[in-house]
Amino acid sequence: MNSTENPFLNSGYYPAFDCMQPEHVVPALRSMLAEATTAVDKLEKSAAPTWAGLMDPLYRACQPVTETWTLVSHMLGVMNNEGWRKAHDEMQPEIVAFSLRVGQSAAFHRAYLALREADHRTPLLTPARRRILDSAILGATLSGVALEGPAKERFNAIQQELATRGTAFGNNLLDAVKSYSLWIRDPADMCDLPAPFRAAAALAACEAGEPAATAEAGPWRITLDAASYVPFLKHSPNRHLREQLYRAGATKASSAPHDNTAHIETILTLRREMANLLGFPTFAELSLATKMASSVEVVDQLLADLAKAARDPGAREHADLFAFARTRGFAENALAPWDISFWSERLREARHDYNEEELRAYLPLPRVLDGMFALAERLFDIRIKPADGRAPVWHPDVRFFEVNDADGTPLACFFLDPYSRPATKQGGAWMNSFHTRDRLPDGSLCLPMALLVCNQTLPAADQPSLMRFDEVTTLFHEFGHALQHMLTTVEDPDASGIHNIEYDAVEIASQFMENWCYDTATLRQFAQHYQTHAPIPEELVAKIRAAKNHRAAYALLRQLLFAITDMDLHARYPRPEWPDADAVKRDAARRLPPMAFVPEDRFLCGFSHLFAGGYAAGYYGYKWSEVHSADAFAAFEEAGLDNAAAVRATGRRYRATILALGGSVHPREVYQAFRGRPPTVTALLRHAGLT
Repeated sequence: MNSTENPFLNSGYYPAFDCMQPEHVVPALRSMLAEATTAVDKLEKSAAPTWAGLMDPLYRACQPVTETWTLVSHMLGVMNNEGWRKAHDEMQPEIVAFSLRVGQSAAFHRAYLALREADHRTPLLTPARRRILDSAILGATLSGVALEGPAKERFNAIQQELATRGTAFGNNLLDAVKSYSLWIRDPADMCDLPAPFRAAAALAACEAGEPAATAEAGPWRITLDAASYVPFLKHSPNRHLREQLYRAGATKASSAPHDNTAHIETILTLRREMANLLGFPTFAELSLATKMASSVEVVDQLLADLAKAARDPGAREHADLFAFARTRGFAENALAPWDISFWSERLREARHDYNEEELRAYLPLPRVLDGMFALAERLFDIRIKPADGRAPVWHPDVRFFEVNDADGTPLACFFLDPYSRPATKQGGAWMNSFHTRDRLPDGSLCLPMALLVCNQTLPAADQPSLMRFDEVTTLFHEFGHALQHMLTTVEDPDASGIHNIEYDAVEIASQFMENWCYDTATLRQFAQHYQTHAPIPEELVAKIRAAKNHRAAYALLRQLLFAITDMDLHARYPRPEWPDADAVKRDAARRLPPMAFVPEDRFLCGFSHLFAGGYAAGYYGYKWSEVHSADAFAAFEEAGLDNAAAVRATGRRYRATILALGGSVHPREVYQAFRGRPPTVTALLRHAGLT
């Protein structure tokens, strides 16, 4: 296969997503790896301790491999099948080996140190390049550049196995979700479920071999995909069916043939061993070497402070929920885990006098997108326009958009893949950066490209995708990541956009955008009835805002459970009182009432953030970032959310700092430049109603 036939070798700026097939992966990557290895070998012999003689040519040599591997991983995530898995698995060891070969180069490491020393003697580098160089030196250290002999061989073997295990974990989870179905054939069991949900469940049944399924008569197929699982637990009055579904979700990927249990224990063991080889007592301390938080103790203190603020309110919320359920006929002695979502939704409806389906009618995806883009245009002085057909896409559902500055100057572009596809698409939501803002050697400018992926409710035959409010906040969250990637002004790609930002600061820009979903002016701008186009009533907006902190302490405790479990697993496990990883989770839950699990619960088997993503010993970063993001939104509140000129001015300052500077400046300094002071936890607790 020659380069003209292989879309990975001949795609130009816009990836040829419509032509990519698994059989293209191996020949393309092997060709690129051969060229990159030759270039790296040559550079090792001639590298000069200058930017032009070392840093830039090394980046250029590795870039084709890095970008192509990003595309392969993306296709595995959104079009998962055996072909993509096989191609990914075949090339992953070679990609890891190449990364280690570059990272462990003693010649490059010596040149990094020489460049830093020269810069110390006579400043040669910009602050951005100094940050990139420091990261390269730390990266080499953490890649094992100082290791030799058996220690180096063992380190490299660990890297390979961790990559393999992480991929297997993600595939097991996808297969476990895909393989489960709760079939409902009695219309009486679905009559209280929202009409759009019944339609989606009937469509899922059709896709699974029941072509005659209808929203009215069934049969209906309920799955573990969040777009199906979450609404069913919220709205089904059939407690027995809720229990069935909950237990299936609690045990997913924990039994053959999709069992992640052994992967968890092996991954944790390998991480500990890897950290020890590099001289760190624990993997947590290795992880924190690249983050804002300076130590495990600092992280523990943040989590303890938040838990202290949430523990008593959480207990009161739970007692309140139980008392409410009893007034509505709940006869059990305690709420089971499969009762929480159902009764919480009924309590919210009773207290705030609206239901989720009433709200969804005002949240059609096209209008939400228009409103989200209008907000970005108002805050950041940009223009976002649909450009469907301008670039190839990987699925017919995918949209394409271009981003320009107010004067029409092109800034970036992005793809949006919004809908759930449980059979081929990983769950959750994420943003991948592809092209990064980069001043190329010929003087031209490569503009950023972002890939946004969500898993929200599918459109029905007679209506657009009507979004749950949590799907709206998720979309705003991922768009926040994309904005930071796309609105950067940094032209050194290793510090451009989201690159080189400490991982516990990378959620600041995303969580910041979620706050605007509760802003009255913003909400009224995009919330319009999908049939009548009437704007959302003011009284419904008031109810949404009033309900914002409905069971907020419980939600905070749930996130703290994940973060504390993560830190315990990576900083303190194993211990005699913790015979396995699941015991760590249960111990954390005991310290955070009212968290409870069924005896067979194995949620760690589905915790892809830790075992198939980049959040190991870093899940606390969501709360670390949220302290910053809440405090950042408070700057707009202090300016006056109804003061258009002040909001615009604050938005421009936010764009010029947090969105523009990327990883070229330490996040602490970036935040100081925006806010004029360090963040405080006050706004976070106030927004959650805990002060």
